[in-house]
Amino acid sequence: MHFSVVRGDIAQQSADALVNAAGTSLRMGSGVAGALRRGGGPALNRAAIEQGPVDLGAVAVTDAFDLDAEYVIHAAAMPHYGDGKATAESIRDAARNALERADELGCDSLVIPALGCGVAGFDLESGARIILEEIAAFDPDSLSDVRFIAYGDDDHGTASRVADGVRSQRS
Repeated sequence: MHFSVVRGDIAQQSADALVNAAGTSLRMGSGVAGALRRGGGPALNRAAIEQGPVDLGAVAVTDAFDLDAEYVIHAAAMPHYGDGKATAESIRDAARNALERADELGCDSLVIPALGCGVAGFDLESGARIILEEIAAFDPDSLSDVRFIAYGDDDHGTASRVADGVRSQRS
């Protein structure tokens, strides 16, 4: 499947669904979750918590509230904060489940961050490769615009380099 890598704040993106880099409790703390919580308003965090806890690698869906999206897909790539780190398996499962759920919801567009990286402790380059491989291998019914988002210039450069490698492996 075609995908792009973009730089920016996920809370400023416009898409049918935005993916939250969640812990299993679904409590929205810092990083991607914090940006989405601030952009979506307090009701978003309450709605997420009501859906949790979920299993590692699982997803839950809420309204996007004040964000420019229909849904937020909370993808639990890491255990509850302080209870461990993300793993390659949890990142792969969370990414795949987020893609599948967005497609089931009939979404055309999805923005997904580096699940399990950053505060969750997984290396960005390795995590991005796992997520981008899942996106590239996904065979959607409705999704046609999938964007992997990186916040800073360094992260965007890393993700873009990884994306080029994933694309060249698939051709």
